[in-house]
Amino acid sequence: MSRTALIVIDVQESFRVRPNWQLVNHPDIAERVNRLVQAARDKGDLVVWVLHTEPGTGGPFDPANGQVRLIDGLEPLPTEPMITKTSHNAFTTTNLQQLLTQHGISEIVVSGIRTEQCCETTARVGSDLGYDVVFVTEATATMALAHWSIRDEASVEEILADPRTLTADQVAERAEYVLAGRFATIRTLDELTAVPVAS
Repeated sequence: MSRTALIVIDVQESFRVRPNWQLVNHPDIAERVNRLVQAARDKGDLVVWVLHTEPGTGGPFDPANGQVRLIDGLEPLPTEPMITKTSHNAFTTTNLQQLLTQHGISEIVVSGIRTEQCCETTARVGSDLGYDVVFVTEATATMALAHWSIRDEASVEEILADPRTLTADQVAERAEYVLAGRFATIRTLDELTAVPVAS
């Protein structure tokens, strides 16, 4: 029997204070993640919470500024590990792999922010480390993505006006295209939160 861990990645206030949050595809990401968390707890699966930090940067991911905390409405249990990372994936700068090994985990379920960045990168690394990876795109969130040539200085209005911009839904779809069949199995929220019928 495979042991499963739900990995909740970067569902933190840092994102909500940035101007591009208005371009997010799932503003209700906390509620979506909570559905997965409740289902995981009901099944006795491990839930691991991950926060992204960029110490010393002065930005919204700098712990000194107070936004490196879970979005309101998300409440880890005292027994659920909370780890912080400084890399895009949840493995490289943390003890996540050691934690999963200690719990006998063979399958990870990936959720969080951003779909194509920290979530997708965690899925790829997890797959390469030998885990069976389930990617719940509906329980991830991302924003419209500006063309790389203007990304750092573009305003929200410029991002929306640029025909090269990918919508958040296009970004999420592309993540599914590259993950499915190679790095992960794509599953829906309903599939993972369905209550089993007693026989």
